[in-house]
Amino acid sequence: IIPLHHPSLPIRVSYLKKEKAKRNENNWRRKKRKIGKLVNPISSLILAAVCSRDLLPKRAATLSPTTMARRSLSANLLLFLFTFALFHTHALSKTLKRDVKALNEIKSSLGWRVVYAWVGDDPCGGDGLQPWSGVTCSTQGDYRVVTELEVYAVSIVGPFPTAVTNLLDLTRLDFHNNKLTGPIPPQIGRLKRLKILNLRWNKLQDSIPPEIGELKSLTHLYLSFNNFKGEIPRELANLPELRYLYLQENRFVGRIPAELGTLQNLRHLDVGNNHLVGTIRELIRIEGCFPALRNLYLNNNYLTGGVPAQLANLTNLEILHLSSNKMTGVIPVGLAHIPKLTYLYLDHNQFTGRIPEAFYRHPFLKEMYIEGSSFKPGVNPIGMHKVFEVSDADFVV
Repeated sequence: IIPLHHPSLPIRVSYLKKEKAKRNENNWRRKKRKIGKLVNPISSLILAAVCSRDLLPKRAATLSPTTMARRSLSANLLLFLFTFALFHTHALSKTLKRDVKALNEIKSSLGWRVVYAWVGDDPCGGDGLQPWSGVTCSTQGDYRVVTELEVYAVSIVGPFPTAVTNLLDLTRLDFHNNKLTGPIPPQIGRLKRLKILNLRWNKLQDSIPPEIGELKSLTHLYLSFNNFKGEIPRELANLPELRYLYLQENRFVGRIPAELGTLQNLRHLDVGNNHLVGTIRELIRIEGCFPALRNLYLNNNYLTGGVPAQLANLTNLEILHLSSNKMTGVIPVGLAHIPKLTYLYLDHNQFTGRIPEAFYRHPFLKEMYIEGSSFKPGVNPIGMHKVFEVSDADFVV
């Protein structure tokens, strides 16, 4: 035991303080290693608050009111720092170089019509500049990435910009109502996250690349009103999420792939105004096909044969458009038993016989077009709405 007046006491006290400081420093380093690498100065402040002595666990019996107040203040400070860090990190996020390069290449290829709205080098904005018009970005980790690109109805002229296929985080691509030419590049298959692809009302040509079947997240595909040719690719049946498929007003030839019937979520199929051949029986030959289909447009092609009774198995069908083909035979009564059928277009074919009486009692059927066929005379008001159309009419969705 050292007396209080012993001359070595100050040395002993100094030694104990140094040992305590050393232990505290070692404890700090261990906690720092457990939490991980610091990512920015704000994280350092949060880490300091987490590892401060006031936030370390203590037995309840040793807590004084002063200590409890101090710990409450520290907790509030930690919450503030955490919230601030979220906004600080978002503000400091930079756009992924890959996307910056791709968008600037697209900017160069699209010409002056979009340059006026695309100011600066960063498509996601920054340094006081807004994001480029039609460009949507989101934060992923420490970077911002381009998730949507919508440049439509500005009369863009030229080939499809291949640089688009480097925007690997795209979920929406909309170039509709422009003057794009040439083919869709096969690199389109790289856009694995793409959900909506809208290229209608352009001048795109050649065949649809089979790589389009690699877009497993795709739900909406709009390729109508172009100059595509060749056959409709069977690879479209590899798109499990596809709901809407618009291929009308092109130059497709051959048969409609029956494999499309395996698309469990497909609600709308429009292949009208092409040069397609074959029969409806071939299209629906797969058992249980088109379980969710509501709208089927096969009009203005070169389809032959009759309307198979199996078509009544498409119980969700609301619109059936068969106008202007070369179809023959009688209309099966089972067609009138499709429970939700609302619009039926049979005009300008070579059908014969009478309209089945069941159509007159259908609760939802509003319009039925039969002009230009060889049905026997004698028609009645149809359905609960008492409407029956026998004249030509343009139908636009």
